[in-house]
Amino acid sequence: MAATDFLETAQGRRLAYHKSEGAGPTVVFLGGLKSDMEGTKAVYLEAWAQARGQGFLRFDYSGHGESSGAFTDGCIGDWHQDTIAAVTALTSGPLVVVGSSMGGWQALLLARAMPERIAGMVTIAAAPDFTEDGYWASFSDDQKAALDTVGHVELPSDYMEPYVITKRMIEDGRQHLVLRNTLDLPFPVRFLQGTADTAVSTETAVRLLNHAVGPDMRLLLVKDADHRFSDGPCLDLIENAVLDVMGEG
Repeated sequence: MAATDFLETAQGRRLAYHKSEGAGPTVVFLGGLKSDMEGTKAVYLEAWAQARGQGFLRFDYSGHGESSGAFTDGCIGDWHQDTIAAVTALTSGPLVVVGSSMGGWQALLLARAMPERIAGMVTIAAAPDFTEDGYWASFSDDQKAALDTVGHVELPSDYMEPYVITKRMIEDGRQHLVLRNTLDLPFPVRFLQGTADTAVSTETAVRLLNHAVGPDMRLLLVKDADHRFSDGPCLDLIENAVLDVMGEG
């Protein structure tokens, strides 16, 4: 396995990454909340890109994986800064961005920040605005009060230890919402969503499809696929979606 490289950002964070040189467009994988670049989907896509001789980048946001910082110190805006830093420093030319869960939100923020760089996008169980529409909207009065008094709340997860959700994450999330104003995606986009996903609903996927504006958007609902979306058939669907947005599907 190739050694991990590190990027020092202007914000003083140290981001772990793996980059494969190759032809463009470069495929960039953006992982989910509390996930890392060693996940099944990221590693699968890297091997696929390497076999094609195509450029590929995967990295860990700060507070994730091998990167510096604590998860509880981070927020959507920090990870958006990390994404821009990694893409700017480590890639050139057109990109195909693949975002999973929170990485789907990050992909949409990246499209808003630098649309001229993006040639295509694939999201997997995209979770835009989840800090507001998921967490805050479902918090009890006691939980909302705890954000002020304690500074955080703990939420159970189906996939790992509880999530610690901080007041800063909620407040920062409000500065990065993408479903309240026009969301232009002027390139091919494929949204992938499992119907058995307990973390992101099909309603969220349909809302994103209806809200975004673009010339070539499709939503694929996969019956009985869960939030991981990483078994063999789902990995094939991701691969085919990447090919599709590159015009090779």
